[in-house]
Amino acid sequence: MQFPNLDKDQRRILQMLRKSGPLSRSALSAALEISGTALTRLSRDLLSLSLVEEVPTAEVQGRGRPAIPLRLSGHGGYAVGATAHKGFLDISLVDFTGAPIASHHETVEPTDPHGFAQKVRRITHELVDRHGLLGRRMLGLGVAVPGPPLSPTGDRWSVVDVLPDWRDAPLRDILSAEMGWPLWIENDANAAAIAEYYLGGLLKDFTTIVVLLLGFGIGAGVIVDGRLVRGQYGVAGEIGCLFPGHLPRPSPLDLLSMLRSAGCNLSSVTDIDFNAADQAPTIEAWMDRAAQQLESLCNSAFSWLDPGAIVLAGTLPPDILRGLTDRIRRADLVTTVHQRRPPVRVSTLNGSPITLGAALLPIHALSAEA
Repeated sequence: MQFPNLDKDQRRILQMLRKSGPLSRSALSAALEISGTALTRLSRDLLSLSLVEEVPTAEVQGRGRPAIPLRLSGHGGYAVGATAHKGFLDISLVDFTGAPIASHHETVEPTDPHGFAQKVRRITHELVDRHGLLGRRMLGLGVAVPGPPLSPTGDRWSVVDVLPDWRDAPLRDILSAEMGWPLWIENDANAAAIAEYYLGGLLKDFTTIVVLLLGFGIGAGVIVDGRLVRGQYGVAGEIGCLFPGHLPRPSPLDLLSMLRSAGCNLSSVTDIDFNAADQAPTIEAWMDRAAQQLESLCNSAFSWLDPGAIVLAGTLPPDILRGLTDRIRRADLVTTVHQRRPPVRVSTLNGSPITLGAALLPIHALSAEA
């Protein structure tokens, strides 16, 4: 099945259901200021595409004959997300509601874009077969890359140099030629922001969010009114430039370097363990310094954008992310009207927000208002 071509009002309906949960046709008509007749026609089209479904009668509560609400349908299709970093490959499948279907994590040697595409295609076919998705609509593939785009079109990227032959390669051409699927390529911090917005529940409460991603380095994803903020040249959120790589910076690789300098024999960020006696003192010292650096970022984001949430996410163990968040909250943060302070919180997602966000890119493109 092909990627559906929806008009603006159909997208508005999908996004309202994604934000509010099941709603009756009359409630949708009132909320979106669409006539009842038009809403009936639009919802009928969405039902025929299996993007929405009627809530089963047994689940509808109320006296008499209550209106049958509509909700998003997991049968509307599935999407795939993939990300490659030094040493591992991550793949996630989600259905149209955003619910995870399957995930795959594999330790691999660094590979070029052609090898990456071949692996993703093979593993995706295996997961589709294993989970009974054959014949269901494939909404597309999202790929998250560690680095900013080299052009506003996002065809070439300044990918970190530990991935051989990725930097300035024609990624869109390479990946499309190998797979033939609808394709979205996005910076990893932007992908993480999409995951937090949809799966972290922020869509329900906030129009503006900032996600600080402590991943390979440090980056930020910004969403305003449901849209990713990319900037004039596509590099909005490249906050790593504020912390040059040859200086101490609030990144997982910086922590890894500190631990190694302290005599801890660690091969990768995944070996960092806050409960290890030989690592804990160094981790505490790093968190004290990193929290001060992140404090300035939170103050700046708050004063510029007034976000409803500033989320710390990334590959570090949850205890370390919580430790950073607690330190930032205790700091002398800036205030604005009504003594509001930067609303800093830690990610609550299970699994990689980068890969989940990559899988949500096709769904975001289908649901979000253009």
